[in-house]
Amino acid sequence: MKVIPRIRGGLGNQLFAYAAARRIALVNNAELVLDNVSGFKYDHTYQQQYHLDRFNIKAALASPQDRFEPFSKVRRYVKRWINRRIPFEKRRYIQQQGNAFDPRLLTIRPRGDLHLEGYWQSERYFQDIEDVIRVDLNIQSPEDNENIQMSENIRSCDAIALHVRFFDSPDIVGGNNATSEYYKKALAAMQERVPTAHYFLFSDDIVAARALIDLSEHQITVVSHNPSDATAYADLWLMTQCKHFIIANSTFSWWGAWLSAYQDKIVIAPGFVIQGSKTAWGFDGLLPDSWIKI
Repeated sequence: MKVIPRIRGGLGNQLFAYAAARRIALVNNAELVLDNVSGFKYDHTYQQQYHLDRFNIKAALASPQDRFEPFSKVRRYVKRWINRRIPFEKRRYIQQQGNAFDPRLLTIRPRGDLHLEGYWQSERYFQDIEDVIRVDLNIQSPEDNENIQMSENIRSCDAIALHVRFFDSPDIVGGNNATSEYYKKALAAMQERVPTAHYFLFSDDIVAARALIDLSEHQITVVSHNPSDATAYADLWLMTQCKHFIIANSTFSWWGAWLSAYQDKIVIAPGFVIQGSKTAWGFDGLLPDSWIKI
């Protein structure tokens, strides 16, 4: 019996899909097999890459048969259509409906190979095996001098990982981006709690992000040497070295904060709700209870 998640999206969403599937496989004594092809093969818009090979993951990779090849798009469509019409607990192809936490996934008992399609963006899907997930998601350390030196700088101070993610153009107000007001309030809240903080800024548009953040040069270090999708794991690794976090409305920095091993970490997250065409945020189950919502 296999549990076969369809891995897709950016690095943060790939980690969520893995963690939920890992838990289902573990509690049902099933083999975890990762579909690392079909979710990227037709991604002509974002052209994202599979990143889970950068972690301490031992799962097998799906065969062409596991991926419904040949004619996988048509066969997957048929699987979705059929399974939506039978009771959830009897489905062998589960496609996520909506973004909110779905507790039914915790009680699923597969009756054969189970295919999963969705992001499953909540720690509730794997909270009872947290120790296992943390071992699995130990990131391979980058070996280049720039990342090694940056990690040493981070560990030498009260480092705050500060993430700014642009889903829309930085000039757009009221879209999918976290606002300058959010970052202003988050910085004030963090400064009150950690007066000796030094901020390490991560972003997909580092120039626009720096313009958004009102901090003096001696308070902030811009992390800009991992610009490509192929090196996203290195930025995530650097984030996990930090003590505290101001995250964006992004699963990438969600995981940077969650994977940090610092026991007394403070995580400040956007408390707003977005249900846009490009992203979703603020739905039930997304943010751990201990995180500060602003």
